[in-house]
Amino acid sequence: MISLHFSGIIVGICSFLIIGLFHPLVIKAEYYFGVRFWWVFLVMGLVGLAGSLLVAHQILSIILGVFAFSSFWGIYEMFEQRERVRKGWYPKRDNKSGDRRRKSEESATEI
Repeated sequence: MISLHFSGIIVGICSFLIIGLFHPLVIKAEYYFGVRFWWVFLVMGLVGLAGSLLVAHQILSIILGVFAFSSFWGIYEMFEQRERVRKGWYPKRDNKSGDRRRKSEESATEI
């Protein structure tokens, strides 16, 4: 009888989903917060890396490793996204999260 092993398929599907999740996540993070959000990706990557080292289950450890290095790659992509926005390939948001707070404070003082 043939014995089937699904671990490769599971890791492949999870890798596909993680990478697919990070693509719009990087774009939205840069759009709303700018590149100041890079440290969040660093923390997520470090947590995933620590989890990958500490988890005994092999498939879960691999998936956490993929998540960690996708987070690290997200830092690079965030700065690349800024360049794509400068070139006009993606829309630019003039008032990122910190700017919005300042504008609301300015409008409150005008009233």
